[in-house]
Amino acid sequence: MDVPPPGASRPPSIPWVRSKGSWDQPEHLLLWVRTGSACVRVEDSPECRLAEGEGVWIPANPGNHWTVITEPGTVAFPLLTHPSLAAETVSEPRRFVVPHGWQDWLIQHFNLMVTPLTGHGYSQDALVDLLRDSGRRPPPRSEDTRPDAVDPPAMPRAGGARAVADELLRNPALDLTVDEWATRVLSSPRTLLRDFRADTGLTFEQWRLRCRLSAAVEFLAAGFGVDQVAARVGFASRSGFTRAFRQQFGSTPYEFSRTLSAHPAVGDHSRRTAAVRQADDLVTMMRGGRVAPDAPGLLPATRTISHANDSHVLCWAYRGSGYLGVGDRRYEWGRGVATWIPAGVKHVTGVHQDSITLPIGDADAGDLRLIEPLQVQFSPDWDDYLLFCSIIARTPMRPDGYDPNHVLDLFADQVAAQRALSLPMPTDSRARGAAMDYLRRIGTSGGSGHDVPAAIHRTFREQTGMSFSRWCYAARMRIARDMLAGGPGGAKPSAVARRLGYAHLPTFSSAFTRFHGLSPRDYQERETGRP
Repeated sequence: MDVPPPGASRPPSIPWVRSKGSWDQPEHLLLWVRTGSACVRVEDSPECRLAEGEGVWIPANPGNHWTVITEPGTVAFPLLTHPSLAAETVSEPRRFVVPHGWQDWLIQHFNLMVTPLTGHGYSQDALVDLLRDSGRRPPPRSEDTRPDAVDPPAMPRAGGARAVADELLRNPALDLTVDEWATRVLSSPRTLLRDFRADTGLTFEQWRLRCRLSAAVEFLAAGFGVDQVAARVGFASRSGFTRAFRQQFGSTPYEFSRTLSAHPAVGDHSRRTAAVRQADDLVTMMRGGRVAPDAPGLLPATRTISHANDSHVLCWAYRGSGYLGVGDRRYEWGRGVATWIPAGVKHVTGVHQDSITLPIGDADAGDLRLIEPLQVQFSPDWDDYLLFCSIIARTPMRPDGYDPNHVLDLFADQVAAQRALSLPMPTDSRARGAAMDYLRRIGTSGGSGHDVPAAIHRTFREQTGMSFSRWCYAARMRIARDMLAGGPGGAKPSAVARRLGYAHLPTFSSAFTRFHGLSPRDYQERETGRP
């Protein structure tokens, strides 16, 4: 994937994607095309071509082979839906149009599928009910009658066990064996079992049971029937669910539901109820109803539990605002801000009401030197490309030659360009515009920086103490310095030279040495400690 030169105002182009594999999971697929077009092929099903704003639901059929092909410029979200949505409800692929007002709603569900964000009222239920025309209206949930002991169990820290726990929190009905889980997270069964007990004090089976029961309480509080809840959280029978629920909470699921029904809440409906209503409206439209559904309401605030990641994670604020809490420090972010969260650091991330943040990349601790959060601002022009980055970072839908480290280069370029702004900047609007234009064009044929009116040169000298040519030289060298010292041991001097528009490495080396007093290689060795 091509990465733009530092300070480029335009994002890279989105490449075409051809992704294929064998269906090895119990969830069903909902593929939605936000922009562009896609072709979906699943064995034993007719080919489905999707245009912008269209989606298709495809029931799971383990063992079948699937292929998704997208045209250049396409952003297509694959969302896995709850396995409790029985195949007989919608047994064949179903195509439908997603109204514009529903797009952020689906993006948030994708986000909750691939991150540890959580919050009361959030789950994949709305995606399940997207294709179910139940027509029910669950009673509102009473916050006063919600038991205190329904929080999910403690999370394991080890990588494989944590990945399993994250998936079960999002989808407690997943019914894989320990061997199947181990294969899925590239671990061994023995290691998984050991890590669950060591980190949580529970066996894997005990942890999964508590996870299912905590989810069951929320489903019951949202008005779902006992049989529905048993299926949704992974119990094979109502009797088994009832027995486990009574052992944990001292009452049967039916008794718990009756208690809630006898004390209905006054005022706003629960977020889950609102999601079900929205899904029912969308189902009506999908099945040919004439009434267009209302757009979903505000997205509620949500947050993660305190946790640490095995790798550095890059999060980007697609909509609204949020925060990162590390110890006593709090880092706020607004629309368009991307934040590197360091590996191994306990933290909490959260988003405010009507906000969405997405992970757009990861980096191993050995590939990026990072001891505290690092932030940079992206313009709205980058939205589609960064949404695409989130999809390819968290799903199998990736272009040929995909390099997970591409986001390192991308972020390093943006940071380097922003740091170049720490140079003295002219206050005159025309001169400042020339400076920003130069930063955008570094590395292109128009990046020499000398073709400006004489008045601009005079203004630069008066307001910065440097001629415009000298300022451009200093900006280049500042960017070069940051690129050599950052990333996986720093970028190679030859790569930095090309990125900054130098035709020959010796020319770049001479310019860098004159400015910094060290050759690029000597500077890199000093800063990174790597020869």
